[in-house]
Amino acid sequence: MKHFRDILNSSRTTFSFEFFPPKTAAGAAKLFDHIVKLEALGPSFVSVTYGAGGSTRQLTRELVHKVREETGIATVPHLTCVKHSEEEIRKIVAGYAERGIQSILALRGDAPANEDHDWGSDRFSNASELVYFIRKVSDEYVGKNGFPGFGIGVAGFPEGHPGTPNRLEEMDYLKAKVDAGADYIITQMFFDNRDLYDFRDRCEMSGIRIPIIAGIMPIQTISGMKRMSELALGMRFPGPLLRMVRRTDGSHEAIQRVGTHWATEQSRDLLDHRVAGIHFYTLNTSGATREIYKTLGAVNSDQLGNGSMLEF
Repeated sequence: MKHFRDILNSSRTTFSFEFFPPKTAAGAAKLFDHIVKLEALGPSFVSVTYGAGGSTRQLTRELVHKVREETGIATVPHLTCVKHSEEEIRKIVAGYAERGIQSILALRGDAPANEDHDWGSDRFSNASELVYFIRKVSDEYVGKNGFPGFGIGVAGFPEGHPGTPNRLEEMDYLKAKVDAGADYIITQMFFDNRDLYDFRDRCEMSGIRIPIIAGIMPIQTISGMKRMSELALGMRFPGPLLRMVRRTDGSHEAIQRVGTHWATEQSRDLLDHRVAGIHFYTLNTSGATREIYKTLGAVNSDQLGNGSMLEF
C-alpha cells in the first residue's frame, strides 16, 4: 500500500479540497455530488472537518469512509482534543487504521459555541499531545492488514495564531507539534501570499522542514467574510481585495466572481513560488474550485502541478 507520506514527498505540488459534514441526508447527498465533480480534478487528497462538542463527529467518520470507499480518493479526517477521553481518541484512531485511512489532521479544536469550555477537562490539552498519541497508536497498528502508519497533519497560521500573540512563542508551539510526529502543515486561510512566504521563512529558521500546504478560500458572500473574521480572529483582508468587493453591487454573483478571481491569482502566484501544496476550502461546493482550475488552463491537478511548459 502506498503511504500517504509519498503523496507529500513528491516533487510535485499537491492539491486538496476540504469539506464539512452536512447535518441532513439531503445535504449529504448534495455534497457527495460535488465531491464526485471535484474527483474529476484528481485531488491529491480531501479532508473532512470535525464538529466542536460532538456536533458532527459521527457524520465526519461516515463521510470519511464513504468518500474513501466509493471514490478511492485519499481522505483525511480532522480530529480534535475537545471533549475527548484517551480511550475515545484511541478508538477513533484505531477505527481509521482498520478501515484503511492513512492520514489524520490533528487539531486542538474550538470550544463548542455558547459554552464556557473547561480546557482542563480534556485528556489532551494541545495539538502536540494529540499528535504524539496518534503516532503512538499508529505505530501499534503498522503492518496489520497492510496498514503503513498515519501521515499526521497539523495546522499553521501565516497571519499568526489568534490565541498566541507572541509570534516567537507561536513558532515554538508549532515546532513542538512537528517534534511530536507531524508530517505536514495545512495553513489557515489567508488572502495575502506575502504572509505565507514569511511564514514559510520563519518555519525554515525554526527548524521546521515538513511540507507546508497553503489554505485558500474563495470568498462567496459578504456575510461569509464577516463570519470568517469572527471564526479566525486576526484574519486580514487586504485593501485591494476590499476595494474589489466595494466596487460590486453586493450581489451573490458579483462577490463570487471577485472571490474566485482573487483566489485564482493567489493560486497562480503560489504555484510560481513552488509551494508544497494548495488546500482549497470549498465550503461544500465545487463551482469556484473548478473555475480556478479552468482559468489557470488546467483540466486536472496533474496538469496544474507538473510545472511543464508547452513548446512555442
